[in-house]
Amino acid sequence: MTALTSANGIIALLDEQQPELKVYALQQLNTLVDEFWAEISDSIAKIEILYEDAAFSKRELAALVASKVYYNLGELDDSLTFALGAGQSFDLSEDSEYVTTIISKCIDKYINIRAASAMSEKIDPRLEDIVERMFQRCAEDCEYEQAIGIALESRRLDVVKSIIQKGDANKLLTYVLDVCMTLVQNLEFRNEVLRLLVDLYETLKNPDYISISQCLVHLNDTTACANMLKSLVEKNDELMAYQISFDLEENATQEFLSKVSKELPVEPIVEEEGDSTEEKKPKNDTPFKKIKSILSGEESIRLHLEFLYRNNHTDLLILKNTKNALESRNSIYHSAVTFANAFMQAGTTSDEFLRQNLDWLSRATNWSKFSATAALGVIHKGQLAQSMNLLAPYLPQEGVSGNSSYSEGGSLYALGLINANHGAEVLNFLKTALKDTSDDVIQHGACLGLGVAGMATANEGIYEDLKNVLFGDNAVAGEAAGLSMGLIMLGTGNEEAIDEMLQYAHETQHEKIIRGLAIGMPFIMYGKEEQADDLIKKLLEDKDPVLRYGGIYTIAMAYSGTGNNKAIRRLLHVAVSDVNDDVRRAAVTSLGFVLLRNPKQVPRIVQLLAESYNPHVRYGATLALGISCAGTGYIDALELLEPMTKDPVDFVRQGAFMSQAMILIQQTENSNPKVAGVRKMYEKIIGDKHEDPMAKFGAVLAQGIMDAGGRNVTISLLSRTGHANMPAIVGMAVFTQFWYWYPLTHMLSLAFTPTAVIGLNKNLETPRFEFVSNAKASLFAYPPALKPPSATVVEKVATAVLSTTAKAKARAKKIEKEKVDHMDIDEDKPSIKDEDMQEDEKKEERKNVQKKKKEENFEILENMARVVPAQLRHIAFKEDSRYVPVKQENVGGIIMLVDRKPDEEEDLIQPRVPAADTTARNAAEEEAAPFEPFQYPFED
Repeated sequence: MTALTSANGIIALLDEQQPELKVYALQQLNTLVDEFWAEISDSIAKIEILYEDAAFSKRELAALVASKVYYNLGELDDSLTFALGAGQSFDLSEDSEYVTTIISKCIDKYINIRAASAMSEKIDPRLEDIVERMFQRCAEDCEYEQAIGIALESRRLDVVKSIIQKGDANKLLTYVLDVCMTLVQNLEFRNEVLRLLVDLYETLKNPDYISISQCLVHLNDTTACANMLKSLVEKNDELMAYQISFDLEENATQEFLSKVSKELPVEPIVEEEGDSTEEKKPKNDTPFKKIKSILSGEESIRLHLEFLYRNNHTDLLILKNTKNALESRNSIYHSAVTFANAFMQAGTTSDEFLRQNLDWLSRATNWSKFSATAALGVIHKGQLAQSMNLLAPYLPQEGVSGNSSYSEGGSLYALGLINANHGAEVLNFLKTALKDTSDDVIQHGACLGLGVAGMATANEGIYEDLKNVLFGDNAVAGEAAGLSMGLIMLGTGNEEAIDEMLQYAHETQHEKIIRGLAIGMPFIMYGKEEQADDLIKKLLEDKDPVLRYGGIYTIAMAYSGTGNNKAIRRLLHVAVSDVNDDVRRAAVTSLGFVLLRNPKQVPRIVQLLAESYNPHVRYGATLALGISCAGTGYIDALELLEPMTKDPVDFVRQGAFMSQAMILIQQTENSNPKVAGVRKMYEKIIGDKHEDPMAKFGAVLAQGIMDAGGRNVTISLLSRTGHANMPAIVGMAVFTQFWYWYPLTHMLSLAFTPTAVIGLNKNLETPRFEFVSNAKASLFAYPPALKPPSATVVEKVATAVLSTTAKAKARAKKIEKEKVDHMDIDEDKPSIKDEDMQEDEKKEERKNVQKKKKEENFEILENMARVVPAQLRHIAFKEDSRYVPVKQENVGGIIMLVDRKPDEEEDLIQPRVPAADTTARNAAEEEAAPFEPFQYPFED
């Protein structure tokens, strides 16, 4: 049969009177349309008339042919309209480009109509029909995830529910939770999905309580959370209740945790017998008492403190070399070393470096002294019970005016840092200190301390006290008050507070106060997403650049970790269009916060900005990379930062050094090839007399960040379960303000997260047990300590040799050689036996070297060991282990252990009371003495 060369003959049949001929023509055209669409398009009007003729029996077929013609003409909207008219003739299961394109067009249109907030548009039932058929087809093909994706985008919770019930519920619920947290942009709809997930999780045979608790944190539903903990305790599943409590403590705000605690049953106080020792107390505590103690943060802070103290690997020689290389009379260098020491020893309670260098410390004056005293707060972070005793020598005391106001202010700030995000015990003391003084420096310290310790408590009393300081219109105190008002109201979206702060920002003349308020307002809108849009619009349209700067940070805080496209577009627009450098710098930096969950996208987005002519934009690009890729060791980001470490502008180099350190924190030379070079570069910059102070400051801070917390912490703005880690994000945002005010540098310590595996038994004690890391030990080992310089040997200078002397010597050698050749000498040849022995020895040596080189592919670790984030996926529990974790996925952090042999006696790890040196550790029979309080020798 010859192939058709034209469709004109068939098209002509459309003009016939008999309907059968028209139907035949349409059936033929339907098969030929992809080949002869150009010819058919001339007669498209005839086909459309047939479709519109109500008496014509095959209207749907006419619509299908018309749809295919329009598709080939590239008119997709018309094609979709006719495809909808084709009804059942449009076969969804057909595997062709036409069907695929129309279906995706269909789904897109459906999603757009459903997502339009008003939902005023009536949805075409034919469109709904195609989408419904698509859902059916997905379910039949077991493509559940595709169907859920479409259902979530089109906001069809009924479909999400029915699909989950059809498939493997456990797997699909995890998928929906993940997609919901990362891709669903609308906050209200996301909450509806989470509510549905909670209901579905509870219907499972073995409910996934850990995931339910994650959903409830996002929904801010304290009652359901408390009820779940109660039901677990009633079912005698206390271990799971404790595990959830630890997860809640890691992910939720102070306000949420305190509400959950209040809703738990109150236990009657039982009188303890006189002879019960303190150590037995946790065993006798009731489950609810333990849960409350976990929710208050006491347990996790105690365990992390113990871990950081026990595994402290700070290399003080790095600090010593840095201190010696820098001129201590220069306050910027003095502050830099103070910050680096605070970061390196964060949470380890070790103030050894300060004790060794009291003379250096005494040179701190004014605000350097403030920062140096506040550094104590970072070093002793988490010592809640001891905080008042540790700082007693510096805290302001009633009727005593001996101390410098700078060290008093610094000590109040330190008190806040020690109790960061767990400040119930010290808030009253700080409030009193704030009221009792009129000194702006002490007020400044007290305001900052209140803000950090009372973060997200929404405490009206403290807010009012801070507002009174603000209205005093003192630049120094007002700046801290504005910032702390935001911290107290963190994430509440309190409109009254925002109105007051914005109004005062317009009234005051002090730029410092405006800046404090501009940073405070974004914190109130933390995590509010679309609800913050009105404030963002208002601030970005303000003529004052400082308030526009606040508007940018509002985008960063409201949309942190959402990856919201609208927010990114807005930031990129401001980054290239605003007239003020500070605003542009902030806009690029903020990209790092918005894209926390997708760090791999950031290098691509800021690549061009990193080459901008404007140094402020380049600096912003460095920080965006550091913030989003912190702790990942991501090579693309490091390669983008490398040329910026040689930038002609000093502060761009500063930003590049610090961001490198954030990315490389806890990376080793074996896991990341860049580490060794970066460390050497910092040393070279610090030792270079001609380097700019700004760049040196960055390099010193970078050294501190890279070895932070005794090399046992990472910077993690997302928790292990993928939640946004609120204190860390806030700490990082305040840290970026060190550009204007150095004491705020200490806030970075809020982002430090200990990387440990700490296993607990049902009494919340740490038993000894071992687990396996299926990776070479060297891959995740601590970096080796610096070797102290060896005693210098005076080298002899080579004697100058004249050319004539050299010639004379050469001649004498030649004559000597000729003489030797003429004389017969018996050579003393080594015997064959000797040669064999030498060979054997060499082989033996080679074998030994090879033995040393071959390293095991696994490593046995003990409870309370450091496990860096990249190592978690290699962690496994021994099959014959006495203890197994309660939760199966992402084992890391504090984990509750099920004891398989509860009748046997447990071997517990005894807590070590922090002591200044190792001798106290070795003397096991002597109880370690508590710290001796000592006073910094600050000269007033």
